[in-house]
Amino acid sequence: MTFVEFLLLLVIAGICGSIAQALVGFSRGGCLVSIALGFVGALLGTWLARQVGLPDLLTVQLGDKAFPIVWSIIGAALFAAILALLTRRPVRTGV
Repeated sequence: MTFVEFLLLLVIAGICGSIAQALVGFSRGGCLVSIALGFVGALLGTWLARQVGLPDLLTVQLGDKAFPIVWSIIGAALFAAILALLTRRPVRTGV
C-alpha cells in the first residue's frame, strides 16, 4: 500500500465515521475520532455482515485492500450508539 492509498483510506474512514456520528447524534472529538470510528465500524460491520451472510456492499478498492463503505457506516453507527449509551452525561437539575 502506497502513501497516497493510505491517505485516501484515512479520508474514507473519516467520512464514514463522521456520517455515522451524524446519524447517531453523538460526537466526541474531531477528525481523528471519526477516522478511528470509521475503522472500528468497518471491522464491526463486516463481522456482523459475515455472521448474517450478507454480501459486501459498495467497497472501495485501494491497492490490494477493499474498504466496505456501507458496513463501515453501519458498524460505526452501532459503535457510536453504544458509546453514547455508556458515556451519558449526568443530567443537571436544580438552580
